[in-house]
Amino acid sequence: MSKTVTSLLLRNGLAVVSVAVAVGVALLAQSYGLQKLDFPLLLMAIAVAVWYVGTGPGLLAVVLAGLGFDYFFSAPLYSLDVNPVDRPVFAVFVVFALVIASFSARRRRIERALRQARDDLAAEVVERTQQASLLDLTHDTIFVRDMRDVITYWNRGAEELYGWKAEDAIGQDAHRLLQTVFPMPIAEIRRELLGAGRWEGELDKRKADGTPVAVASRWSLRRDEQERPVAILETNNDITERKRAEREVRTLNDDLERRSAELQATNKELEAFAYSISHDLRAPLRHTVGYTELLQKNVSPLLDDRNRRYMTLILESAKRMGNLIDDLLAFSRIGRVETRKTMVGLEALVKEVRHELQPEIEGRNIAWTVGALPGVYGDRSMLRLALVNLISNAVKFTRTRPQAEIEIGCTKGHPGETVVFIRDNGVGFDMKYADKLFGVFQRLHQTEAFEGTGIGLATVQRIIHRHAGRVWAEGVVERGATFYFSVPQSWQESRS
Repeated sequence: MSKTVTSLLLRNGLAVVSVAVAVGVALLAQSYGLQKLDFPLLLMAIAVAVWYVGTGPGLLAVVLAGLGFDYFFSAPLYSLDVNPVDRPVFAVFVVFALVIASFSARRRRIERALRQARDDLAAEVVERTQQASLLDLTHDTIFVRDMRDVITYWNRGAEELYGWKAEDAIGQDAHRLLQTVFPMPIAEIRRELLGAGRWEGELDKRKADGTPVAVASRWSLRRDEQERPVAILETNNDITERKRAEREVRTLNDDLERRSAELQATNKELEAFAYSISHDLRAPLRHTVGYTELLQKNVSPLLDDRNRRYMTLILESAKRMGNLIDDLLAFSRIGRVETRKTMVGLEALVKEVRHELQPEIEGRNIAWTVGALPGVYGDRSMLRLALVNLISNAVKFTRTRPQAEIEIGCTKGHPGETVVFIRDNGVGFDMKYADKLFGVFQRLHQTEAFEGTGIGLATVQRIIHRHAGRVWAEGVVERGATFYFSVPQSWQESRS
């Protein structure tokens, strides 16, 4: 027999038993002379049946109670007939029985609904308590406020950030308590919150001790079963340090832009000045050289050795000044000329430079070592000028060696760049003066020992910087020097 059938029999059996007990008690009471107990006892049996086993068994109890009342207590007794005189009484009994059954059934449903609501409430309280405990375990700032902005929940993270204890914060107006400063009108924020169900932004608030704090704030709207807004859950993350750092970065960037603009203006002025001075110097320099040469030609036989030496020094100085002007113009031009970048083969470029320097190395014993050189992305004419300066320096500063050794090759650098080096076994330099190597007019050796204007390496540095590269050097006195420069391998790296 199934559980459903067994349950149905038990429930109906309780209805039968309750009516039978009521009839038995009423009959027993009559035997002791107690009359008129049958009516309330049978109604009570109906109420018990409906209350404990439901409406179906309750209706069965109504039928059985009606039959029992008619059979045992309504004349003629022990018959299911009803006298015309007792029919109103029987009708009243049936009506009362139905009313009692209906009331009991409704009361039972209400009680069941109340018990269910109580259980649901208890379960929700437990769940909310667990959620609140979890929210208290986190150090994130979380609090809940109603639609009037009154705080209803305040977790430990909020207490740690703002300094207000939960008992002091709950019941307070959130915006007034925290002195919230909004980035836009609060009405606009509320419209977005009600429309999208959430809002995010940065707010300025104050702690309990008055300390200002910047927070990244997120609001989530909670609605009830009828979709009415009932509460707002707000989470805050302290971004005060980040905002301070951003302000410092903006200030530094503004200062850097200002300084960069000033430096560019100064550089342009210096370049214009150098260009103008160089051109202005050419005319009197040409006159000086020309008239000195005429003077040397016409009066040289009349002069003694000392005076002839003076004239020679004047011509050499004038020529050196001419070279200086040429280098200065070239250096100035590097900053003004637009770079025209293409793929450049370094091997072919080094071969061209060596061929150009052939007159300078004629008759010298130089051991060249040129490694494999890849293609790079850059301005061919500028890179050629950089190699001319570096290789000619290696040739010049190895002049005192019986056998000069010059090596040109590549080495590892940062990803996306090619590092080229020019190494020699010349006179070298002291590394404590390395920061002066690439300055304009900076020289580490006497002009009498090695000619030069002090602009070549500055030109190299400017060219490499125009290619977004680096240039540096290593050296040891009397043991040679190595100069390095890096250039991008491709167009993508040149733009990064």
